[in-house]
Amino acid sequence: MVNSEFRVRFAPSPTGPFHIGGARSALFNWLLAKKQGGTLVLRIEDTDLERSSRESEENIKSALRWLGIVWNEGIDAGGAYGPYRQTERLEFYQQYTDKLISEGKAYYCYCSEDELEAERQELSGKGETPRYLGRCRHLSEAQKQQFIAEGRKPTVRFHVPEHQQIVFSDQVRGVVSFESDGIGDFVIVKSDGIPVYNYAVVIDDALMHISHVIRAEEHLSNTPRQILLYQALGFQTPAFGHISLILGKDRTKMSKRHGATSVDQYRNLGYLPEAIVNFLALLGWAPAGEQELFTSEELIEQFSMDRVAKNPAVFDIDKLNWINAQYIKKLTADQLLALTLPHLIKSGYVNEEDLTPEKKAWLEMVVWAVREQLSFGAQIVDHVGIFFSDEFEFESQEARDILLDPDIPQVMDAFRDKLAAVETLDIPATQALMKSIAKELKLPNKKVFMPIRVALTGQMHGPELFSLAPILGKERSLKRLERSLERVR
Repeated sequence: MVNSEFRVRFAPSPTGPFHIGGARSALFNWLLAKKQGGTLVLRIEDTDLERSSRESEENIKSALRWLGIVWNEGIDAGGAYGPYRQTERLEFYQQYTDKLISEGKAYYCYCSEDELEAERQELSGKGETPRYLGRCRHLSEAQKQQFIAEGRKPTVRFHVPEHQQIVFSDQVRGVVSFESDGIGDFVIVKSDGIPVYNYAVVIDDALMHISHVIRAEEHLSNTPRQILLYQALGFQTPAFGHISLILGKDRTKMSKRHGATSVDQYRNLGYLPEAIVNFLALLGWAPAGEQELFTSEELIEQFSMDRVAKNPAVFDIDKLNWINAQYIKKLTADQLLALTLPHLIKSGYVNEEDLTPEKKAWLEMVVWAVREQLSFGAQIVDHVGIFFSDEFEFESQEARDILLDPDIPQVMDAFRDKLAAVETLDIPATQALMKSIAKELKLPNKKVFMPIRVALTGQMHGPELFSLAPILGKERSLKRLERSLERVR
């Protein structure tokens, strides 16, 4: 079999929420396929019958589509080498199992789990690597019949050649070698007739003409077994590339204790798919220059395996938040509202049934005023409370003291008069109004701007200053002004 076309695959197991590490692997394969003008195949490896579910499969597909990772062939897309779900390909595996057994390259193993454990313990006690030593390699027909009569259901084991060095060139790690004597004959078909991962993946990749296998480092130890199977089955071995593990900031393997680990969690928190893609691309891959923000087109153009690092990638949530914040700043007001609205509804700030066009327009002003403070959508609830209730306290004594300055009465009188007189209360008008106060009273802007902010919100920092009055409106702004002044008199 000759692979003249660039074909990669992403083959997740649908056994739970789609992990961010899986998304990184899918992204790298997609970037390579797009850059090479090749094909990305999505295959579902569901031979773990107890844990696999269609719900998890749908979650994976939904997450990939949300990230913009579109596969050319496979589940839902079809193609010439289907089916693309392993449990629908059992006849293929059986065909090749029969071939291996007939050629003496595989055999039935009737060993019980107790016997296997005893062998592992014996080897460990000698300081040797636990492995299967081939007890069932040369059973007589009578021995086989005896085991069958005892009710033993056999597995099928691959006969690993002895004294072989298995060498391959990894696109990330360079030349890698393993000794076959350290592997031991391994199971390729379980006693229930279902093939194990290492076996099914070889047959699927070969029959689907996969030219490059780009996957996580944790699969590196599987590679020698798979290469032996490629050779035994007469298949061409693909090029391999094993990308580094993703670690938490404490440099341990990323887990729930480091925060969100699934794509859905980040989606539900209000992260943008473009930002997630940008961030994931930088996990283990280093661009040539200092650029940190990339469009998908730029990533496709610049991505290459020769700049993928061997060392583990550290998942830095602060870096992700910074990247996402940059993308949030590029949103329009209606896009920002779409991102944050689910969180406003969930928090009770907004009643979905009362979303009139006027209410939406007002909410757009609200979320736009705090966009500089957002790293992700869910944070909106921490910053907009001041617009929904006129009952607030001064955030500190320092804030309260600002309204005790001797210049405050004239500042507030001027603001009150000008606010009442302005015809169109929008951001430009408010900005002009406040600057005119500073000019007329011959005060620095800070002596005008900060007291007005504190009087309207009780805070020294927060939403864009010139948006406060337009969002609150004249009546609410004037009431807040009076209330704050009364409380410091």
